[in-house]
Amino acid sequence: MNLVRFRPRSAATLLVASLVGVLAFAWPLFFRTAQEGASAIGHTTDAPWLFVLLLPLLVAVVLAELSESGIDAKVISLVGMLAAVGAALRALGPGTAGLEPGFFLLVLAGRAFGAGFGFVLGAVSLLGGALISGGVGPWMPFQMFACAWVGCLAGLLPRVGGRLELLLLAAYSLVSGVLYGVIMNLWFWPYATFGSDFSFVPGDSLAENLHRYFLFVVATSLGWDIPRGILSAVLVLVLGRPILNAFRRTARKAAFEAPVVFEQPGMVEEPAVVEEPGVVERGRTRG
Repeated sequence: MNLVRFRPRSAATLLVASLVGVLAFAWPLFFRTAQEGASAIGHTTDAPWLFVLLLPLLVAVVLAELSESGIDAKVISLVGMLAAVGAALRALGPGTAGLEPGFFLLVLAGRAFGAGFGFVLGAVSLLGGALISGGVGPWMPFQMFACAWVGCLAGLLPRVGGRLELLLLAAYSLVSGVLYGVIMNLWFWPYATFGSDFSFVPGDSLAENLHRYFLFVVATSLGWDIPRGILSAVLVLVLGRPILNAFRRTARKAAFEAPVVFEQPGMVEEPAVVEEPGVVERGRTRG
């Protein structure tokens, strides 16, 4: 059940938000920047603007669905509840050795409730977790985009059932856990110096810089990215089935797709009275 469906307006808004995220990560690879040193690594120029752009885009997704009757108060409350759970899980393991238990919940929610729901949940849960754990910094808007993509793509996986579904989600959790770290390195790598074999070289070809970036990832971040993916995959295999069943049962019980109809005063019909022989009414016997 897709609680936040890809209707035209919401799909366009999600596309715009994703394009903004891609440009935020990749633009230093194509354009020179005047930022240098600590100012560049801290993203003092672009990170605040990126955060200012991201929040209205998330609000725009919700407003687009509200205008198309694809989301209601029940869906918003469910987003808030799961975002709080995801933020608490992130506070338990805020990236220590790459172990972040909140990823598996994001994957399962995106799978059960749809890509749009997963996108919004990923960004909001990361924001809440950052506020709780004190992880607020120039990296936060980039993390919000990356988590939003993890939840969104989980809702776009092929529809399969049974054990195959859990295996698919576990494989996706492993891959997405690794790719999350690979993508997140881009928020600081073009501005830092790690030696001639690992650093970004302005003006060099894209292929050469990507080769250096690959060497940098292998030498540094895979030690955190692989544990993140393994933990997420294990949690999906162990807890995935009962949580998916609970999510889907919640969607059915809450009747998210049932239209709300209000009865107008004076439109309630009185039940018909069926007279049968032998029925005593007001002290009289008919029949």
